[in-house]
Amino acid sequence: MKIYSWNVNGVRSCARNGLHEFFRIHTPDVLAIQETKAQKEQLSGEILNVEGYKSFWHSAVRKGYSGTALYTKVEPKNIENIGNEKYDCEGRTIIAEFEKFTLVNCYFPNSQDERARLDYKLGFCDFLLWKLKKIVENGKNIILVGDYNIAHEEIDLKNPKSNENSAGFYREEREWMTKFLSNGFCDVFRKRHPAEPDLYTWWSYRTQARERNVGWRIDYCCVNDGFVSQVKNVEIHPQVFGSDHCPVSIEV
Repeated sequence: MKIYSWNVNGVRSCARNGLHEFFRIHTPDVLAIQETKAQKEQLSGEILNVEGYKSFWHSAVRKGYSGTALYTKVEPKNIENIGNEKYDCEGRTIIAEFEKFTLVNCYFPNSQDERARLDYKLGFCDFLLWKLKKIVENGKNIILVGDYNIAHEEIDLKNPKSNENSAGFYREEREWMTKFLSNGFCDVFRKRHPAEPDLYTWWSYRTQARERNVGWRIDYCCVNDGFVSQVKNVEIHPQVFGSDHCPVSIEV
């Protein structure tokens, strides 16, 4: 099964700029998207009903903000959210149980300038980690995909020194990512590309950052340690346009 994850930065915008072409070319078994920025009732049938897929949507209460969705060829056994209204009201997770694994599609909060939402983000991160560990303890494997809004190590962004006080690279966020990975989970892409630089998933729209590959790796496919051996491939797809992020994928 090949699973793609993509922060589309507005599903309606992405639909005008390559989403359907992406389905045609890549034919994912599952596409998890983040930052949909729409309520389901605002969307056209063309977006909701992609041929061959069933879609599931978790929108934020606030219109035009956050939100996650899932397109899947294989219908999940169960669909749920993270189970905490403080975070569910922003539409940040869809948890889909399949036969051999549970897929968690997640749009982590942005900690914002001056650490304005850092406490909210770290609370979300800790609650998510608790939820993931419970799922693993119940005998299920985990695939956690999405926009984590964290560049973990200096290799994960072009200019680490000048971004030490930037949202997504705050010490507290990076420390949480280290804690997450030391609690039985694996960043499979970095494990397979341990020292390879300039591998990014997000580029600012300003200053032609994508053309110059001045980016950040903040979109991930992580699995529990016990499932690493089942991962056939994990990739970044910078050749795919339609958002300021590119898709990432994992094949199991």
